[in-house]
Amino acid sequence: MLSGKKVLLGVTGGIAAYKTTFLTRLLIKAGAEVKVVLTSSASSFVSPLTLSTLSKNPVLTDFVSEEDGSISWNNHVELGLWADLMIIAPATANTLSKMANGTCDNLLLATYLSAKCPVYFAPAMDLDMYKHPSTKATMDTLISYGNKMIPAESGELASGLHGEGRMAEPETILSFIKNDLVSGLPLRDKKVLITAGPTHEAIDPVRYLGNRSSGTMGFELAKTAANKGAQVVLVSGPTNLDVVHDRIQLVRVTSAQEMYEICHKYYADMDIAISAAAVADYRPKEVHAEKMKKKEGDLVIELERNPDILLSMGQQKKNQFLVGFALETENEMENAKDKLERKNLDAIVLNSLKDDGAGFGSGTNKVSFIDKNLEIKTFALKTKPEVASDIWNEIIARIHA
Repeated sequence: MLSGKKVLLGVTGGIAAYKTTFLTRLLIKAGAEVKVVLTSSASSFVSPLTLSTLSKNPVLTDFVSEEDGSISWNNHVELGLWADLMIIAPATANTLSKMANGTCDNLLLATYLSAKCPVYFAPAMDLDMYKHPSTKATMDTLISYGNKMIPAESGELASGLHGEGRMAEPETILSFIKNDLVSGLPLRDKKVLITAGPTHEAIDPVRYLGNRSSGTMGFELAKTAANKGAQVVLVSGPTNLDVVHDRIQLVRVTSAQEMYEICHKYYADMDIAISAAAVADYRPKEVHAEKMKKKEGDLVIELERNPDILLSMGQQKKNQFLVGFALETENEMENAKDKLERKNLDAIVLNSLKDDGAGFGSGTNKVSFIDKNLEIKTFALKTKPEVASDIWNEIIARIHA
């Protein structure tokens, strides 16, 4: 959820400021780009050098920076427009009051007032301050402005008292933001199964039957679904691709039989399933335990049918929205429509090897999306991430219709 996001972290002058070192590391680990703005008092609790090292960006504390005899202006408007989201943690009672009343006496507050992105704040103060009616009124005002409060936790406080007022732990802050980001996404609460890549059918320990699928289309479909809020199970045949996303579970398989078994392990619990893998239709009837030696004359390998994964999912379909792929070289539309009906699909994605830039081994694809009502939408040649987005937009339009 945070991969590629630009995060502006505002740190104010409370003892909990030391926790922002851990928060910064978690944000970076999640794939975010982080810039940090400190109030002058915050630098007494946490080192700007530490946060600069962790964030890999200069830490800003004032409107003007002086370095090596040169003076530069830290533009609060540009900072506010740069961010995809802003986190103010810890948010002291003093800073919260200034935020609620529009007081603008430091770089952090000026940036907050300039921000166009979602703003999260994590209060941190002593028990009696947190419970004071003025503090509650301040937080209610900030929430009414559209800011999002990450509730304080109970525990031992810096004063020695025990109660509510501790800043939420960095892991809690990260989890809160991720869940909030998901809540507005079109595939939130949806479980998605996607197959990708080729399958390899063993002939002997060193040889196999396979195809040229790279798996790119399936991986892009999985990443797009996850970024739209879905929990994704990605079942991939042998491929050099990898994906790291906290909403994608990657399961690697080799053969069609293994892919069949894994798909049916998860399929019953899925809301949407997309079969983007190029599954081998046949496998050698006999798999040799030792490497086959070259002999005189021709070699005949007897093949048997692999299980049809997509057909079986169509037969067992209950409430799932089921999508197949058709890669054709002739009679493309007729063959795709036949597969759509025969396998009980809700939609099929057609692409042709005759289209330049489409098919295996390319970073682009050209597809047509055909639903069960035979409504057809054809797209121009696009990159595979763009194709994945187009496919998901078509699916989402139908599941929310």
